Amino acid sequence: MNIKKHIPNLLTCCNLTCGCFGIVFCLEGRETPAAYFVWAAAGFDFLDGFAARMLKVSSPIGKELDSLADMVSFGLLPSVVMYTMISASTVDVWLPFIGFLIAICAALRLATFNVDETQTDSFKGLNTPANTLFITSLPLISWAGNWLQTDWMLIAITIVFSWLMVSPIRFFAFKFKNFGWKDNKVRFTFLAISVLLLALLQINAIPVIILLYIVSSLVEVALGFDKN
Repeated sequence: MNIKKHIPNLLTCCNLTCGCFGIVFCLEGRETPAAYFVWAAAGFDFLDGFAARMLKVSSPIGKELDSLADMVSFGLLPSVVMYTMISASTVDVWLPFIGFLIAICAALRLATFNVDETQTDSFKGLNTPANTLFITSLPLISWAGNWLQTDWMLIAITIVFSWLMVSPIRFFAFKFKNFGWKDNKVRFTFLAISVLLLALLQINAIPVIILLYIVSSLVEVALGFDKN
């Protein structure tokens, strides 16, 4: 029995488990543990692909399992988080269900990724982990004030970020062909600023870093760095 071929799938299942736990904590009104499980899920999501490439055990089943796990951790979970936040900010019974637009667009994003062979060095549309990190960090940040927790702002965030996931906009991926400055100037600059923001703002830096990622990707496309 070849154990190593099952290691990536085990890591993917850890991603899925973290997503399930995060949903439970969110439904119980404990946003901080839910966010921690999202971070863990994102870590496992990175490691499963890394392990598959390093061990050279990539498989069609692994690819499909990864998308199914991502749908829970980075599709359903952020929708539940947004649903609970909108519920806490409005007396309208139906308005919070707009939060599940995130799950719908995440499903479309993941399905498109599975059949689109052009997304090797970059993503078409905002990737679901980045979207989820932004959404789940919103209840935890302290610098934004009460205006961020208003129903109209949360609905606006839901619509904009849902659209970004299914948009044709190109976002850079952290798949380095080499480590030269010329081909990775945007990536290296983004990473350096992100580390600085984390050191200064700690948990409050997460939504800022995701916004920086979006802006950096737009700059890369606008200046043609993505064609280097």
